[in-house]
Amino acid sequence: MNDNFIPLEFTLLSEPEMFERSTEFYNSIKKRRTVRDFSNREIPLEIVKNALRSAGTAPNGANMQPWHFVVVTNKDIKHKIRIAAEEEEREFYNIKAPQEWLDDLSPLGTDASKPFLEYAPVLIAVFEKKYGINELGEKKKYYYTKESVGIACGILITALHQSGLATLTHTPSPMNFLNEVLNRPANEKPYLLLVVGYPKENTMVPNISKKSLTEIADFI
Repeated sequence: MNDNFIPLEFTLLSEPEMFERSTEFYNSIKKRRTVRDFSNREIPLEIVKNALRSAGTAPNGANMQPWHFVVVTNKDIKHKIRIAAEEEEREFYNIKAPQEWLDDLSPLGTDASKPFLEYAPVLIAVFEKKYGINELGEKKKYYYTKESVGIACGILITALHQSGLATLTHTPSPMNFLNEVLNRPANEKPYLLLVVGYPKENTMVPNISKKSLTEIADFI
């Protein structure tokens, strides 16, 4: 017997139940919206921990699990992150971004000010481990790190939404300041800063729509 393998845990559902589950999930996830106006109401960290456990189940290259999550609730650290992020954002909006990009962002109402980074109760900094380091300090090759971390982030965002929390994905460029502020090693590259919490009462979001199935998929 090969101990490297174990029996698959899989429940075969009837087609009506499969359809019902898929419809219920779609109807739930389509209500997920990026929120920029957060309440400072604290959230249960056990919910965040379960979402991170879910993210940690993501498929990944050679099972290297090339991710690390830093959960930030400390007000001083959140303030430092906001200051550093806004510095990068001001350079983006004032210097780096071409006018076409700024025009596309205009309907969303975004700018260089990011108060949610310290007002929301939780920030999750997601790091992509470019390679591992063994006990001798030698590099260990990791595979498909960017793809793997992206899948984990998708599961994380979905898990938080399904738990009743709002999120915002923030990617100031560059994000190297997160290594310094959060004391992360050189083999970890900042991938995403996820803002998590409850939306403020009467929060408004952009009136946008998603592309139809026929626009995003082909069946051949």
